Amino acid sequence: MADPDPSANAPAIDAIDYALAFELAPIGLVLSRQRVIVDCNQRLCEMFGATREQLVGQSFRVLYPSTDEFERTGARIAPLLGRGGTYADDRIMRRVGGRLAGEPFWCHVTGRALRPEAPHEAGIWSFEDLSAQRPVRAELTPREREVAALVMDGKSAKQIGRLLGISHRTVEVYRASLMRKYGAATTAELVHRLLAG
Repeated sequence: MADPDPSANAPAIDAIDYALAFELAPIGLVLSRQRVIVDCNQRLCEMFGATREQLVGQSFRVLYPSTDEFERTGARIAPLLGRGGTYADDRIMRRVGGRLAGEPFWCHVTGRALRPEAPHEAGIWSFEDLSAQRPVRAELTPREREVAALVMDGKSAKQIGRLLGISHRTVEVYRASLMRKYGAATTAELVHRLLAG
């Protein structure tokens, strides 16, 4: 007797409600055009403490701790999206509203450009809140937040300098400041403390 076809009981592909799947996804999802939120799901709203009405039509700027970080991140990721069509990193974002309004938190962000040759034209982005595993415990400047994310990614001072368009000596100054704020004696200890919050 032949084994039954396991796909026989699976729902037909055209029966899947993609809008419902987008809305109920366990991670924050955003559809964007020119770095403006075209649509987002409920998890993203919960994560940032906002309603869909507060986010749709807004620039991604509202999710960042500062305008500088928003602009520099956009400039930094455009060529990477243009090369491979995807980009991912961990970065500090900012809650928009609710009882935690303004709170910075670590977030894993992944994006895909629909057309790599026009990286910010249209895309889909996922946001995963890392605050339960990695709380932000120190008051950091915008540059310190950027350097912290890249240090945790294992980048050297020279690599960070190239990515941020600053000298490696300036990166070392920011890294030293982070080490003081986190009470770390070495870069490895800094990474450990950043990961632990």
